[in-house]
Amino acid sequence: MDDQLDSVDFALAAYRDDGGWQVQDIASPAYESVESLSAALRRLPGDEGAVGLIAVDEDFFVIVRVDGPSTRVLLSDITAAEEWDLAQSALEFLGLPPFVDLEDDDVAPAGDLDLLADLGMHAMDMGVLIDDDDLYPDEMLSEVARALGFGELFDDLVGLTSA
Repeated sequence: MDDQLDSVDFALAAYRDDGGWQVQDIASPAYESVESLSAALRRLPGDEGAVGLIAVDEDFFVIVRVDGPSTRVLLSDITAAEEWDLAQSALEFLGLPPFVDLEDDDVAPAGDLDLLADLGMHAMDMGVLIDDDDLYPDEMLSEVARALGFGELFDDLVGLTSA
C-alpha cells in the first residue's frame, strides 16, 4: 500500500469559504480510500462541502465530493481498479463488482459524472474531458478546476503552467 500512496501525483482539497475558493494539499494516508478521503474532506469548512481531486501515477483520477452526509464519487477509469487500491475503493463505494481481465478498450469512467454540475462542470463536459486520450489526469483535473473557478490556484499547487 505504501508504494501505491507514493505513486499519487497529487491529492488536493478544494472548498468555497466566504465566497472564494481555497485549495490545499491532502496528506497521506487520507487519500488511501474513498472513506478516509471523505472523512478528511468533511473536516474542511466549505460553504458547499468540499471536493477532493486525486491523480495517480499519470494513469487515472478520482474526484470525491462531500456535502453534509452525502458523498459522491467519480473514477476516471474502471480499469485502474485492477492495479490500484484507491480505484478499487471507489468501485466498492459505488457498489460495483470488481473487474478482472479488462482490456485497454474497456476504459470507462464509473460514478457520478454530474457530481460538480452545480459548481460549473456538467456531466457532458466531464464525459468529453475523460474521453480525451491526449490529456493526462493532471491536465484533466486542471480543466475541471478551471470550470469550477480555481484553475490558477490548482495549477500553482500541482506545478502546471497556466496556458
